[in-house]
Amino acid sequence: MDIISQLQEQVNLIAHLAFNTIGTLQRDAPPNRLSPHYPEPPPHPTEDGSNFSEQPKLMSAGLVKAAKQFDALVAALPISEGGEEAQIKRIADLQAENDAIGQELQKQLEAAEKELNQVQDLFKRASDNCLNLKKPE
Repeated sequence: MDIISQLQEQVNLIAHLAFNTIGTLQRDAPPNRLSPHYPEPPPHPTEDGSNFSEQPKLMSAGLVKAAKQFDALVAALPISEGGEEAQIKRIADLQAENDAIGQELQKQLEAAEKELNQVQDLFKRASDNCLNLKKPE
């Protein structure tokens, strides 16, 4: 997989982890009193009995790890040489190379089509000759 695809996958992973982390925090966070004028909220029991204070630490560690991997991938990107002018020249050179290869491929395609037509013509003649050799009944 190329580095750009890896970066895209890593961004998707970070988004997935962030989405799940925020959703889990919203779902499992204990209620909090918003104002002294409101009554005390009822306690929020956890279903699996796990300690809520550990869960955000584990999830944030996963996010940090994913972010560090993303940073490492970004650091592995090749550094552009020159400036914008050099990049434009490189693009123009690649486009010219692409056009030349495209013309060569077109010539090869035309030659292959010509050869195919010749083979089909020879096959037609051979099959006609075979049919002419049969005795009429």
